[in-house]
Amino acid sequence: MRFRDKAVLVIGGNSGIGRAAAQAFAAEGAHVFLTGRAQATIDETVAAIPGARGFQADIAQLGSGAQALAAIRDAHGRLDILFVNAGIGTFAPVAKVTPAQWDEVHNVNLRGCFFAVQEALPLMGEGGAIVITGSIGSVAAVPGNVIYATAKAGLRAAARTLAAELVGRGIRVNMVSPGPTETPIINRTGGVPAEAVPGLREIMTQAVPMKRMGTPEEIARPVLFLASDEASFITGIDLYVDGGCVEL
Repeated sequence: MRFRDKAVLVIGGNSGIGRAAAQAFAAEGAHVFLTGRAQATIDETVAAIPGARGFQADIAQLGSGAQALAAIRDAHGRLDILFVNAGIGTFAPVAKVTPAQWDEVHNVNLRGCFFAVQEALPLMGEGGAIVITGSIGSVAAVPGNVIYATAKAGLRAAARTLAAELVGRGIRVNMVSPGPTETPIINRTGGVPAEAVPGLREIMTQAVPMKRMGTPEEIARPVLFLASDEASFITGIDLYVDGGCVEL
């Protein structure tokens, strides 16, 4: 029960890694609030997590999380833990990248994530923890992945700067960077037709030294560790949870 009576907000908590983390936070006593873009999956997730509250928000639209933050302020007066997990992906070779594709991904994965943290900060104070979902794509040069990779690399830089600026306020900021993970995003990645998804999944699996993809729960566990008091002397790190992709 590491999070008993803690107020936790999971941005992008309605599926995949975010949903697994929201469930795990709740199981350890947290008051869970979550956001997502799709009302149907928000409703499904909230129904599966006793006491959780869900709010529709698009992280690309600045200020769309205001309703969730107001509910947290009214109910608890503070936000103890922020998990910024929202993200989208697309594949395109360098010669085919369009400004529209670039802006769509960066508005969510970099711009949106940064300003979501900024918007939540007035509710956070001493002992607070922020965890951000990165990606091993930020350090892996994968052909066709330039849009996503640069957004996540920028987000890593933002996380380090946030950690440096907020350490004096007693707020820790860390990042968890998954490797290939079996989440719904693989089925809706831009530039990948549905019939190519099985082949992409096989390529991703073979790139992992463990020869399998991770599960959302395997990513959520390190998220909870970094958000907990067990990680009280850790800030500014990027923890690869990738089956050995980067390390081996």
